[in-house]
This record gives sequence, structure tokens and C-alpha cells, in this order.
Amino acid sequence: MALVTSGSGAGPVIAEVEMNGGADPSSTTVRATVVQASTIFYDTPATLDKAERLIEEAAGYGSQLVVFPEAFIGGYPRGSTFGFGISISITNPKDKGKEAFRRYHAAAIDVPGPEVTRLAAMAGKCKVFLVMGVIEREGYTLYCSVLFFDPLGRYLGKHRKLMPTALERIIWGFGDGSTLPVYDTPLGKIGALICWENKMPLLRTALYGKGIEIYCAPTADSRPVWQASMTHIALEGGCFVLSANQFCRRKDYPPQPEYEFAGLGEEPSGDTVVCPGGSVIISPSGEVLAGPNYEGEALITADLDLGEIVRAKFDFDVVGHYSRPEVLSLVVNDQPQIPVSFTTADRTPATRSDIISKSY
Repeated sequence: MALVTSGSGAGPVIAEVEMNGGADPSSTTVRATVVQASTIFYDTPATLDKAERLIEEAAGYGSQLVVFPEAFIGGYPRGSTFGFGISISITNPKDKGKEAFRRYHAAAIDVPGPEVTRLAAMAGKCKVFLVMGVIEREGYTLYCSVLFFDPLGRYLGKHRKLMPTALERIIWGFGDGSTLPVYDTPLGKIGALICWENKMPLLRTALYGKGIEIYCAPTADSRPVWQASMTHIALEGGCFVLSANQFCRRKDYPPQPEYEFAGLGEEPSGDTVVCPGGSVIISPSGEVLAGPNYEGEALITADLDLGEIVRAKFDFDVVGHYSRPEVLSLVVNDQPQIPVSFTTADRTPATRSDIISKSY
């Protein structure tokens, strides 16, 4: 596991700024880590083992909050088209795509389920709040989700990606408004949106309305322009933004013909970087505290001075003194959207989504 190197040349450290540098000693300070690492594709047990090692390493540096990338458990199917975009035929190559989906489905996890229990135990063992990107399996539908755990080893709940992007819509279902939690924890109010959901102004506003202070943004977007979006959210929300992305090479995915990698012309070599990361931590004033890192797998860590939130809100409180509710307002439907319900009470199925408590 690589450490991010200080720009001062003072040797390896976890973050790109001095720990506690410039922090107000009278304010609460939280040490947070974003993990930049690759899934072990199609091997969920091995990925869980890797996650445990990374959590232990982050906790060893004193981190209280550890945030993983989008789809870390289950994998982000980068380069795979699942047979779409190649042919409009109902025969091959979609049949090959269906087999790819079967394997992807097998690598996903049930929520709750044994993998969730193990992740909760990791958080409890290391005494950290854990935000983990997973591919969630419910029946035969997959969801891109984020799971939340506390230092007591408890699973708190989840957020399901509300709007998958482009080809993601072929393989992932759509979340609903029932999984938009913001947890009021001793570290601050923690919530998350996934990848391009963060570009949806009304969805961000829903989290601002819940008072989010530590805004987690697991992503698969490694483009430089992503940094502008993260900075904007930090300034707009007056919150810390923690964006975690994977760093992947072609060899982190199964080889051909087991896994077809499209979108890069000819088949890339094993050492070709297919996702360069760009994980970053940004303060409510828009200052980059750590990252972005494009060099390799890393733990990217910074100390968050929560007094910065209050100082940022003095100028701009998007759902407070800078709002105009008599002109502009938002209504959020936070009820589970269930496709089948029964009028007989004892036949009513369990809801598809967690019922999220409002506080930790």
C-alpha cells in the first residue's frame, strides 16, 4: 500500500498537508481517510480480506472515519459492455453479456447478509466509522449502494444510487428517496452520494437539508474535471467532501476471454492504468487538504477541523440564511417505492429499502 508523499519532501506521510496544521484547538478535529484501491474482481471474499487490511492500516494511523470507493465490494465493471453497444440482435453477443452478468451478480452481496456482518465486525474491531461502496443484490436486481457502519460494529443503513449513468442502467436498478440517510454521529453528520449523483443539484440539496457536514462522494470518475465538482460541493454545502475512487490497472480485472475490456481500442496491456484514481479531501472553504492522487493505491488522510464548517456558513448557508423558501423550495419523496404490495396485512412484504433512522 503506497503512502501519499508530502510535497515538502519531509518523508512519507498519510496526507499531503501537515496533520492538524492550522486547526483551531478549540474545535473538534476528525481524522478521516479515503481509500484509493482496486477491487479483486469476481472474488468478493478476497476483496473483503483486502478491505480489512486497509481499514486496519487506516485505523493504525489514527483515522476515525474510513471511506471506500464506489462498488469496491462487487466491483465496478469498467470496460465491460455486457453485450450492449455491440449488436442490437437478441442473439450473440448479448448471450455472452448475460453470462458476464451472471458472474457479476454472483459477486454482489445481500444487504443484510454475511458480508455486511463481516464489514460491521471490521468497523467494530478497528473502532472506526466505515463508509463502503458495494454492489447490492436483491433477488435478481443489482444496486450500486453505500453502506454505513459505526465503531460499535453496527450496520447503520445504506444509500442506493438514485440515478445510474449511461451503461450502468443496463446492470443496476434505481434507488429511491427512502435511502438518503445523513447520520448524526459524534464525528459530525455523515452522508453520501455516489459518482454522478453528485451533479444533481436537487439531490445535493436534500442532503444539505439534513445538515450534512462530512459529505462522502465515492466515485468512478477520475477525470480532472471531477475535482471542480468536488470543490464546488464543498463550497456550496459548507461541508467537508471526501471523494474516494479506485486505482486500477487492466491486470486487476480477469484476462481475456474471461473478461472483455472495451473502450480503449485494442486490448490494453496488463499494466495499463484504466482508472487513475484522483481521490481527494476538500475543506468547506474549498481548500484541498489531501490529494488528488493519481499515482497508485494509497490511503489519503487529513484532519478535519469542524470549526471550518461554522466559518464557511457565515458567508453562505445554502438551506439557511442564503435560501429563499418563499421563492424556491424542494419536496423530497422519501417513501420506499415497492412494485408489489398486498392488502392483507400478514402478506405485506418487507420493504425493499432500509427504514433509515434520523440520528446515530
